[in-house]
Amino acid sequence: MNNEYDNEKFFEEYAKMPRSRDGLSSAGEWHQLKSLFPPLKGKNVLDLGCGYGWHCKFAAEQGALRVLGLDLSRNMIETAKIHNAGEQIEYRICGIEEYEYPENTWDCVVSNLALHYIENIELIFQKVHRTLKQNGIFLFNIEHPVFTSGIGQDWIYTDKGTPQCWPIDNYFIPGERYTHFLGCDVIKQHHTLTQILMGLLNNGFELKAVEEAEPPQDMMDIPGFKDELRRPMMLLVKAAVRLP
Repeated sequence: MNNEYDNEKFFEEYAKMPRSRDGLSSAGEWHQLKSLFPPLKGKNVLDLGCGYGWHCKFAAEQGALRVLGLDLSRNMIETAKIHNAGEQIEYRICGIEEYEYPENTWDCVVSNLALHYIENIELIFQKVHRTLKQNGIFLFNIEHPVFTSGIGQDWIYTDKGTPQCWPIDNYFIPGERYTHFLGCDVIKQHHTLTQILMGLLNNGFELKAVEEAEPPQDMMDIPGFKDELRRPMMLLVKAAVRLP
């Protein structure tokens, strides 16, 4: 997994984003993702790619007994410890692929906007299934395959500079996608919808919810948000450990 977030220029720009400054209330997908969380009171929660720790803090506020937030970025973890600390919360510098995933340990595993950096996503599904308890929930938000298969992950613009259409190419060819984000070159991993959903079904999960993120109406006056209704940017999935 690449770690652009310890690039100081990149991280400085990331810190200026509304979701970085203001937290979950400024995330366009939060109104949908929040409703997918299971009851967390007394539960153990693992956050893969925790970033600033917003979801860790949310889990603690919901009464989680123990929360572990993992992120490969030292910058992210240091920021999380400052702004979203809690007695129940532990933050650890660790990549999603490197974590040990102890068996039968967590009630809920959450991951927000991190799995599209993972090449072998099915292997992570296997490891998450192993580490979840019976009836455990895996809840994640990943960049939508329509978004990751977009050419340069950007619009084609008119002569006036307004978005004309969202170009897609090589959809059925998974793997590296190069994009320019926050002034830096970033490498992500494209996975098809079949890979994501069947990867879960083939590795011991049952689907509880699949949603494509749509910004709420009260954010439609924010520049660019109306264009988010023209193509899906994020895919929200809730899966449960399938009973024998």
